[in-house]
Amino acid sequence: MPRRMVILTEGHTNPHTAKTATSLIRYCRDECVALLDSDQEGRTSQELLGVGGDLPIIASLDAAQGADTLVIGIAPQGGKLPAAWKQIVLQAIGRGMNVISGLHDFLGDDAEIAASAVAAGVAIHDVRRNSERDVASLRDFRPDCLRVLTIGNDCSVGKMVTAIEVSRGLAERGLDAKFLATGQTGIMIAAEGCPVDCVVADFLNGAVEKLVLADQHHSILLIEGQGSLFHPSYSAVTAGLLHGCLPQAMILCYEVGRRTIHGHDHIALPPLSVVRDVYESLAAAMGPSRVIGISMNSRLVSADEAQRERDRLQSELHLPVCDVFRHGRQPLVDTVADFYSEHVA
Repeated sequence: MPRRMVILTEGHTNPHTAKTATSLIRYCRDECVALLDSDQEGRTSQELLGVGGDLPIIASLDAAQGADTLVIGIAPQGGKLPAAWKQIVLQAIGRGMNVISGLHDFLGDDAEIAASAVAAGVAIHDVRRNSERDVASLRDFRPDCLRVLTIGNDCSVGKMVTAIEVSRGLAERGLDAKFLATGQTGIMIAAEGCPVDCVVADFLNGAVEKLVLADQHHSILLIEGQGSLFHPSYSAVTAGLLHGCLPQAMILCYEVGRRTIHGHDHIALPPLSVVRDVYESLAAAMGPSRVIGISMNSRLVSADEAQRERDRLQSELHLPVCDVFRHGRQPLVDTVADFYSEHVA
């Protein structure tokens, strides 16, 4: 049954902090009733997030007619629930609404929230909660299934949307492709997946391997990347994901104009040629893999600047380059389909 979601972004309705909200609206628009942010009442999600058309922003749950689910719509560093939001969560439960959260702080572990949910007969879905305890074995991967991992030079550069867009484009061509979610937002969109950044380190590779093996009856898997090998906070999850899914091909994602690591302005980002070489080298520890395309996030620059950057990179790296929204996803869809035809099928 479709959800009827109010997405909570109180005080944080911007494309970066509210990236969960942005992607849910982009890919699950028909299930979205409203955004909840009392500071922005009367505006629309299109105005503030660039997606959603006339999806309204409301000030309280009183205006959320027909809603049955409250979704925590932000992805803050550290994954903690803002203190003031607890009362909104309790209000939603009191109205008989289920609650979906992708935070590292599990709402179901809060005694008051848990008791309220039981009393109201509603569910608390902590998307990152897991019981993964398998270790990787590097066995049973099917050679006739192409595994494509989206990777990044940094966090929040478009790895999830690239994987979704390419998988949908391949499906439109009649190819049996599936998106595999590995993060909170992707799991909310796909209604399945593995929250790799909340798996105990020893079991991370195994959890990813299990996810892939369960879906390798499909011809092509587009696996959502997480973090970056170059990010001092999140490189471990990136490496575990890379080795756990054993990709034959990768799509490198980056944001035009970003010069330093997100949250670490004292650390410069290396050239994309270096990023490509490092990923290919580390992947090769488990099996051959190469970058076959570049997904550029050009939201902060003009169309002319984006095109100049695209031309420069294509000339320098000899790979297809595109912004899946500004230029369309077809160049990346084509390169994955060609790789599948030449190396796997």
